[in-house]
Amino acid sequence: MENQHDTHGALSPNQCGSSLVQAIDAPLPLVWSILRRFDNPQAYKQFVKSCTLSAGDGGIGSVRQVMVVSGMPAATSMERLDRLDDDTHVMMVSIIGGDHKLLNYRSTTSLHKSRNEEGNGGGKTVVVESYVVDIPAGNSKEDTRSFADMIIGCNLRSLARVTEKLFVNGELLD
Repeated sequence: MENQHDTHGALSPNQCGSSLVQAIDAPLPLVWSILRRFDNPQAYKQFVKSCTLSAGDGGIGSVRQVMVVSGMPAATSMERLDRLDDDTHVMMVSIIGGDHKLLNYRSTTSLHKSRNEEGNGGGKTVVVESYVVDIPAGNSKEDTRSFADMIIGCNLRSLARVTEKLFVNGELLD
């Protein structure tokens, strides 16, 4: 699925990027309610130990300080919310600091209702996350893309697990 909201443009020779897609068996409003919480990425990102807003209230322009779980090749990440559109379900985040190799990292995540054979969503959501990042000195484009894809893939699978569990539990409570 092409990400119509991707505004990263052409990559320079020292950058790489990719797009990852995750299907989720939960309705879009539920998935968006978890994803859009810039102040609470640990709700679904398993590599995040804690998050503190250092600027803003969780809206556009807010900056968060993320503490990463031990064992990862980083301890902190400073991230800014560049776009949050509740109508089109698009979120854009830039990494603006931290002790990691993801320099000039920018991502766009968008949610889409999944289409089934009947042409409706049937309570399913497709998440598309695309990114661009500088290739660190001494690293290859393939290694950088592989690392970023691994982290994003884990985050998207975790988002699916969390929201699908919430959806099933919510249905059982009805």
